[in-house]
Amino acid sequence: MKGYSVRALFGSIVCTFALLSLGTCNTDLRITTIKQDPYTMSKGSQLEGYCMDLLSELAKKLGFSYKVHLVRDGSYGRQDENGNWNGMIGEVVRGEADLAIAPLTLTAAREKVVGMTKPFMQTGISILLRKDISEESAFFDFLSPFSPETWVGILVAYLGTAACIFLAARLSPCEWSQPLTEENSFSLVHSLWYTAGALTLQGAGPHPKALSVRVICCTWWLFALVLLACYFGNLCSSPTSESSQLSVKGFEDLANQEVIEYGCLAGSSTLAFFKNSNNPAYRRIYEHMERTKSFVSSMDEGVRRARESNFAFIGESVSLDLAVARHCELVRAHEVIGMRGYSVAAAVDSPMLKNLSMAILQLSEAGELAYLRSKWWASSCMGASAKASAAQPHSPKGMFLVMALGLGLGLLLAILELTSRSRRSAGEQRKSCCTVFSEELSVRLRTSKVNTPQETADKEKEKA
Repeated sequence: MKGYSVRALFGSIVCTFALLSLGTCNTDLRITTIKQDPYTMSKGSQLEGYCMDLLSELAKKLGFSYKVHLVRDGSYGRQDENGNWNGMIGEVVRGEADLAIAPLTLTAAREKVVGMTKPFMQTGISILLRKDISEESAFFDFLSPFSPETWVGILVAYLGTAACIFLAARLSPCEWSQPLTEENSFSLVHSLWYTAGALTLQGAGPHPKALSVRVICCTWWLFALVLLACYFGNLCSSPTSESSQLSVKGFEDLANQEVIEYGCLAGSSTLAFFKNSNNPAYRRIYEHMERTKSFVSSMDEGVRRARESNFAFIGESVSLDLAVARHCELVRAHEVIGMRGYSVAAAVDSPMLKNLSMAILQLSEAGELAYLRSKWWASSCMGASAKASAAQPHSPKGMFLVMALGLGLGLLLAILELTSRSRRSAGEQRKSCCTVFSEELSVRLRTSKVNTPQETADKEKEKA
């Protein structure tokens, strides 16, 4: 019996030294956790998720074995009026579990009763709500498909095209053959009207006859067709609900309205943050939640209420991001407050704390934590959002270049048509081509009304 006692004592001493040096022992560590997607989920008789993968990596680095069980009361850990803790924190405090691995927020109250490692994930507090109750339509939403620079370019293109039609119609003899006796059908006002009609795909007569004017008009038609296609494409796919169109952009907006009900997880660190805050808006939020008892018992319940009713769920931003990825009808407000981290909890005097913190830092530096985040936060909704965002911007910038080339070509053809007409007239009148061209140009570009030969003769008779 004495030999057996000595061997048992020797084994205890060896195990103690191993525990102090490595932070581990051959005995399986008791791990407590809580079900929350995607941190810990059931897969048959096994558990999987971000926290289970993290636990596996920590076990490989520190060389310990473990057994995982779900927390009995389904709580994270809250202190009651008598100073007793429930949930996972309570199990660690009472020695029912060696470690608690879950999205446990690092707080001062918890740090007093248990040891907390370096955070393995950073998070904050934000708001989750449905898109259709969080959007407000701006007065000029119809201008959102294009940038202000593009709208200015469209206006310049419109005025430039109307001016080119006006000039080409006056220069081209095929469009205006007798400037002394005929009235030009393409006045400046009609050119503006004709261009506007083409932009709306309505058309406005009379239509041009000269090749030069037709080239300008066809270029404008093509520009208008591409412009309208880009406009309606961008209007249908513009992601306004995730940008500045939220009616509730932050906690100040939430506290100042009474239309949307809101609440958070009962007994959570989020509730403690609002309870202990001195910010007037945060205090109003806490008092409202206490008065209406709008707390939820689980994260899943909060997400469900946000999806099905006029309810805004206040929770950890990381968990809310996952809900947005899984449920495309939800959106998270941009404001994030109360930045904190998720940590692994152990007993206050546990020699494993330092080794666990070191292992978590090593995993972070090696990119393992980022890999686990991308693995468990991936979703089809995220993929669809990224695909839509990548395909969203349709810009008619290239058509501005085509438009400029078409206008230049049309004016050049108009000048060539006038030059050809001048050369023929010069041969008939036995004048130089330049003289006839200058006379034609002067008559066609004259803004005042030109008197016809008959009108000139009538005026001379009146004077006589």
